[in-house]
Amino acid sequence: RFGHVCIMSEDSTPPPKKQKTSSTKLRALGFCGADDSVNPNRLGLICQSYPFVEFGVLFRPDKEGQPRYATEKWVSRLASVANKSGGKMQLAAHLCGSRVNEILDGDDNFVSTLRPLGFKRVQINATAVNGVDTSKNATSVQAVANLISRHKDLEFILQKNEETRPLWEGLLLSDGDNCGDSGKLPPNVTMLVDESKGTGVLSKAWPTPPENYDIGYAGGIGPANIEDVLKKVLEAGNGREVWIDMESSLRSSKNGSNVFDLDKCHECIDAACATHLFSQPDFLC
Repeated sequence: RFGHVCIMSEDSTPPPKKQKTSSTKLRALGFCGADDSVNPNRLGLICQSYPFVEFGVLFRPDKEGQPRYATEKWVSRLASVANKSGGKMQLAAHLCGSRVNEILDGDDNFVSTLRPLGFKRVQINATAVNGVDTSKNATSVQAVANLISRHKDLEFILQKNEETRPLWEGLLLSDGDNCGDSGKLPPNVTMLVDESKGTGVLSKAWPTPPENYDIGYAGGIGPANIEDVLKKVLEAGNGREVWIDMESSLRSSKNGSNVFDLDKCHECIDAACATHLFSQPDFLC
């Protein structure tokens, strides 16, 4: 007797597994350290084609004019471009040094000038490497909360790491005036998870956003690893809106000068478009 023979038809081939797609959204691709080495008009052209790009400008008076730290004249030119962009140019002011010390003291004279210049987000880098008197972080929570409440048209980003814990945790857990409910941040406050503190050290983990506030990610991100980082961040984001930011990796030495390298920015833009998070303009292939 012949045994039974099982014959599989072509149609019986198991279908390929569907690739998982993330519902996490990338709200911004942040390029920090734009300075006098690049023409502001070129930044404007990028934003017209890629409005998801956010350029970060570092403000630290004692280093103004050095690489990464734009001059007041250059910022004025950038502001003109931003204000003519039709809302497509996204700018973030990254405060360091005395500009953060002013925030910790509740002094908002400088902060008050930022929105008219086209800046919509303000990052507070309250770390020693950024020239800040961090002994004030714990005692300045209420002063910072009051300042933030006076500028509801700005989003404030707290750099989140162990060094800045007294500030962000104090704001998060305080039930004082303008601090929000305990366990929540004021509505116009988010956090950037960044143990690197702008030094370019790759992050060891990409945490899932907490329930009560939004976060972005930084730390060693750049053209060489952005594809891998985006995969991890989109998975970690768990369906939320997040952003990524980079700084050190965007520097290059050209003609003997340390410059903000737009070629590297374009590499990162291409990588983000390759993930189908965003699209290239119709006039590009």
